[in-house]
Amino acid sequence: MNTPDELADTSCGFIALVGAPNAGKSTLLNALVGTKVSIVTHKAQTTRSQVRGVLTLDSAQLVFVDTPGIFAPKKRLERAMVENAWGGAGDSDIVAFILDADRGVTPDIETLLEGLENIRQPKVLILNKIDTVKHESLLALSQSLNERLRFEATFMLSALKGHGVKDFIDWCIKHIPPGPWHFPEDHLTDLTMAITAAEITREKLFLRVHDEIPYNATVETESFKIQKDGSYKIDQVVYVSRESHKKIVLGAGGQTIKAIGAESRRELMEMYEVPIHLFLFVKVREKWADDPERYREMGLEFPSGKA
Repeated sequence: MNTPDELADTSCGFIALVGAPNAGKSTLLNALVGTKVSIVTHKAQTTRSQVRGVLTLDSAQLVFVDTPGIFAPKKRLERAMVENAWGGAGDSDIVAFILDADRGVTPDIETLLEGLENIRQPKVLILNKIDTVKHESLLALSQSLNERLRFEATFMLSALKGHGVKDFIDWCIKHIPPGPWHFPEDHLTDLTMAITAAEITREKLFLRVHDEIPYNATVETESFKIQKDGSYKIDQVVYVSRESHKKIVLGAGGQTIKAIGAESRRELMEMYEVPIHLFLFVKVREKWADDPERYREMGLEFPSGKA
């Protein structure tokens, strides 16, 4: 953290990344921070609560907040996720609206734009995935959206390829408020190692069986121990809501869960640079999406009303 003499010379700002599901927010967060702090899958709504990625450059600290995708919620978990996303936007210094430029303005985006009209913070527009769209279409889309809302700046980038990301970072550094840093200089995320490990396994789960189980399947780290030899022993449970889903996750002869574990272990070893002993279990927990305790564990508020 900063010393008292340094406080007057430092700046720190929270930048909320908001958008529809699969707009590329998690990919952008990882590109901004320079390492993986948020899971990325092709299954919509995999980011469930706010994930903060921290980038400290010289005297400036940027805290990027990856929020759940905003959409028209139908179930209780979905309502909690959308409320969490708008809460992240309302608590930030800058709101970055990320739009999949290839998909354009859909009915879901129209609803999101109406919500953004009520956000008082400075807003910037980010057109993502520009490598898939013609330049003329990008200009027309940018003009249309800037006529609809007042954006302080517009950025056209490819989060996946890293094109244009530095321009956005440079702009943020110039527009965040002065003040002390919120995290140590070498901090990359506010997630604990146990939660990060669970998120990595959840990503591998969805990448492996995304067409066969609903996205409300979850992974919890029950034990995270540092062994005497420096290796990590991690026990995790994959929770599903039905017995039929358990069979899918296990696979014939346990092959699917073994493959998920191997992929997760490989990435965790690369991330932590120590041997990883990962043990996965699959359990059925019916109606877990109606349990307030599960929401608290995910950093979400339990919505009132019917599921």
